[in-house]
Amino acid sequence: MVAGRKSSLPRIYGDTPSFLGCPIIKSKKDIKKFDVAVVGVPWEGTVTWGSYTGCELAPKTIRHASARYGGFLPEYETNLFDYLNMGDFGDVSIVPSSPEKTMRRVNRKAREVYEGGAVPLSLGGDHSFTPEIVKALGECTDRKIGIVHFDAHLDNSPKFGGDKYPRCGPLYRIAQIPNVKPTSIVHLGIRGPRNAPSQFEYAKSIGAKIFTIKEIRESGIEEVVNQAIDVAYSGTDAVYVTICSDTIEVGFNPGGAIDFDGLTPHELFYAVHRLGKEGIAGLDFVEIYPLQDANGVSSHLASWTFIHALVGMALRKKMNAARWPSILQEIKI
Repeated sequence: MVAGRKSSLPRIYGDTPSFLGCPIIKSKKDIKKFDVAVVGVPWEGTVTWGSYTGCELAPKTIRHASARYGGFLPEYETNLFDYLNMGDFGDVSIVPSSPEKTMRRVNRKAREVYEGGAVPLSLGGDHSFTPEIVKALGECTDRKIGIVHFDAHLDNSPKFGGDKYPRCGPLYRIAQIPNVKPTSIVHLGIRGPRNAPSQFEYAKSIGAKIFTIKEIRESGIEEVVNQAIDVAYSGTDAVYVTICSDTIEVGFNPGGAIDFDGLTPHELFYAVHRLGKEGIAGLDFVEIYPLQDANGVSSHLASWTFIHALVGMALRKKMNAARWPSILQEIKI
C-alpha cells in the first residue's frame, strides 16, 4: 500500500476497492463533479481460442491491484490527484445470456459519463464492448472522432461464427460509426502470425494507418507516437484510445495472450502519457485473463498504464489551469 494511504478504501462491492481509492460516484447526477469516471465492464463474449477465458474478472483484479498505488509519478514530478477529480462509477450491469442487452447497457453507462462532462476510463472485459463507448461519444457530440488502437492484432473481423460482437472485431464496428473518421484510425504495435491478410487489406482499404512492431523498432516509439498523433488528431476533435493487453510482450504480460515481440511497458507508458497530454476523450484496457496470472502482474500493468495516461491528462489540465472545460464543450481537453 502506498505511503500515506488510508488502510480502508472506498469499496465498489464486497471487498473490491475503488480504482486508486478514488471516491465512488453513486449517481449519474454526481458525474458533473468529476473530470474522469472509472467504469468496469465485466464482460466476456465468445471465446475465440481455447483457454483464453475469464477476462470478465479483470475489472475486479485491476481495482485490487491499484490499491497498491498513488497518483504521483516522480518521472513527471506530478500527482494526478492535484489536478484531476476522478471517481469510480462502478461496473456495467451485464447480461451474460444477451450480448445485445449488454452492449446497450455499456452504451448507456458511457452516455451517462459523457453527458455528465467526464472522460470514461474503462476496465475490461473483452474487446467487444469498446465500440459502444465510441458510439456513445459520437451520440453526445457531432464532432469527428479519431482512434488510437494498441494491439497485436487488427481486430476488424465483421463477425466470428454467429457472434456479431466478437472480441476480434471491435475496430470493424468502430469504423462503421458515423462520427469516426476512418483515416484517423491508428493501429499501433501490430505483429505476428495471428493476423489475417483480409484484416490487413480491410484496414488499408478504409485508409487506417498501421504501425507494425517492425516500424516501431526501426523508428523508435517517440517518432511513431508523433506520427500517430498527427494521424489521429488530423481533422478530428476527439480521440479515443483502446488498449488490448497483448500489445505488450508476453514476457511482461502473463495474464494476456501468448504474443511475442510486443511493446515493452516503457513504450506503452510513454505512448499513453503523450496521448493524455495531447487530450483524449476516453481510454480502455481490455483482455486480461486473471485465472492464468496468479500474481496479478497484468492487472498491475494495467494500473500503471492508466496512471501514466492520467498524469498526462493532469499535466494538460495544469497547462490550462485557468479553465478545465467540459468534454462536451471542448473534447480535446
